Amino acid sequence: MSARDEVFGRVRAALAGVDPDPAPVPAPPGARAADLVAHFAERVADYRAVVVRCSAADAAATVAAALPAGGRVVVPPGLPGSLVSALPDPVADDGLAAAELDSFDAVVTACRVGIAETGTIVLDHEPDQGRRALTLVPDRHVCVVRADQVVADVPEAVALLDPRRPLTWISGPSATSDIELDRVEGVHGPRHLHVVIVEESG
Repeated sequence: MSARDEVFGRVRAALAGVDPDPAPVPAPPGARAADLVAHFAERVADYRAVVVRCSAADAAATVAAALPAGGRVVVPPGLPGSLVSALPDPVADDGLAAAELDSFDAVVTACRVGIAETGTIVLDHEPDQGRRALTLVPDRHVCVVRADQVVADVPEAVALLDPRRPLTWISGPSATSDIELDRVEGVHGPRHLHVVIVEESG
């Protein structure tokens, strides 16, 4: 008998006589906190991302303030005009080559959903988010998340996503510790993630 067979045998023995419960397991109380947005902001900040909460009226100015001074900015073709108009000389992506994207200091996008429990942002690359390369090549990603896009946990997020679309799950700036366990940022994507959470005014 292999070790694998032994382990599975023990599991089967432990579950003998246990009736499977088809009912979904409710989310823990913490995941249903009164302020999901605050929980989301805290979790995103845990990943060393910059998080700013603002009103809808201040969204454009807040996004502009998140950009590096004098830096070049690229945006997806479907980013709302109210945001684009506040940016300094933004360039709309029309299929720019990777080398061209690398010449930009920042990219500004929307998102599809934010997950409070994990501090994760999910992009499904609709026109307001752009293609995947757009969010992976520039050194800074400024991502706009509306408060009504924040859900409690991963199952809620998955229920809102179309599995036929390309999905990018972002939990903080790109980082790896593969080399001698030293954290290195920016290897697989932006070194800087700046999240602007837009809440309804009033």
